Amino acid sequence: MRSRFRFLYSGVRVRNLDRAIRFYQQLGFRIAARGTMEHGGRWVQLKFPGSAHRLELNYYPQGSRYYVPFRPGEEFDHFGFFAPSIEDWVKIAQRAGARKKLDFVEGRSRVVYFEDPDGHWLEGFGHVARPRKRRASSSLRRRAPRPSRRT
Repeated sequence: MRSRFRFLYSGVRVRNLDRAIRFYQQLGFRIAARGTMEHGGRWVQLKFPGSAHRLELNYYPQGSRYYVPFRPGEEFDHFGFFAPSIEDWVKIAQRAGARKKLDFVEGRSRVVYFEDPDGHWLEGFGHVARPRKRRASSSLRRRAPRPSRRT
């Protein structure tokens, strides 16, 4: 049975984003996407030729609510999954025993973070359904920010 969910990337924290990008580019990675998080952090997704899996570099500056000093070996940040039905993702994760840590809407995405039994973070994100337009001229529109990561 093929899953509707897709395992897209693994995220790691970096101390110097530009240095990390240069390093991974020298290994053959190419920038696939980049963005800024609402709390001031930045992320860059890298892809490697011939592989669908991506590496996400996450940088949290001092002052970001996710900034913490870390030692070598503590750089892993989270696994990222796309879920066409984020509600299904939440149910599956909770049945598996994951603990919900964050749940928010940003941009056109709902983002939900869970911790596995060992404390590793898993991100599920999916599109937020657009509200239906009312027949009257005053249609409602939701606006929310883009998926930030715990990251």
